[in-house]
Order: sequence, then C-alpha cells, then structure tokens
Amino acid sequence: MRHRLFYVFPDIKSARKALDDLLLGRIEERHIHFLTNGESLPSDMPEANFLQRTDVVHGAESGMLVGAGLGMALGLWLVYFPFSDVSSKAAIMLFTTLCGIFFGGWASSMVAAALPNSRLKAFYAELERGKVLMMVDVPARKIVQIENLMAERHPEMRFGGEDPHIPIFP
Repeated sequence: MRHRLFYVFPDIKSARKALDDLLLGRIEERHIHFLTNGESLPSDMPEANFLQRTDVVHGAESGMLVGAGLGMALGLWLVYFPFSDVSSKAAIMLFTTLCGIFFGGWASSMVAAALPNSRLKAFYAELERGKVLMMVDVPARKIVQIENLMAERHPEMRFGGEDPHIPIFP
C-alpha cells in the first residue's frame, strides 16, 4: 500500500533537485507529481494530472453514496406504492439503486471537475505565493527512508504531511 507524502518547495529549481534525489532513491517517476499555481513546469518534471488537481474523485464518491440512497428510496416507493402489482421487488430495488449510484457518481463528478482538490486545501496559500508542491507516492516500508532523505538534502523544503488514503488508480 502506498502513502502520499507532500513537500512544498520555494521554487522550481529546488523541486527539480528533489526529483533527481527521489529518482536516485529508486522512486519511479510515475509516482512523483508536481503542482504549481499555473506556472509551467519543465517538460521533464511530471505534472499533477486531472484527478490529482481537481475534486473529481471525492465528488464521485459523495455522489455515489447519495445516489444509492435516493435510488433505494425510489425503489421502495415503486415497490410499495398502492397501484403497483410488482412480482420482482428485489429486481426493482437493485435496478433503481444501481441507477442512483451511476447517475449520482456521474453528476457529482461533473460538478467536482471544476473544483480544486479539497485534500490540497492546506497548500493553496503557498501555491499562490509561487511555491511548488511535490506529491510522492511511496510504499509504506520506504516512508522513513524518503523522509530522512528529503530532510537531509533539502533544508529549504517544508514537509506538508502524509495521506495514507490515496486512490489506487490516479
């Protein structure tokens, strides 16, 4: 299981040095992501992707929960409404719940695509001041090693914390 470590650097030059140190520390480039306030990064520095910059994942999760509840409520209403003579109550409940899950996830992720990532809220003030956020996804067994490496070689950075609940797919 991977954990996401956050580091804030004062500029792109120091973030570039950290990238090189992490690559030498055997962290693959696909597990390192940088985020700025809109300033363009050099082409060889991996930029945070759409799912990491926006709140799509959180929005989809929330929408699926609400959609499941509303779909289930609709199913109950259809099954127990007086005019219905339903022979397959379980199928109706399952169908409306699944429709609610899919519609809720889709609709809320479309709204959340326009919102910045809520997990990164603590870093937005520093990003506005021109700093660079580095997100590193590391295996749990290497957390201490990476934290020591970064603290030893980069006194200019600020450790922004750890998120043990990162989605697997982004």
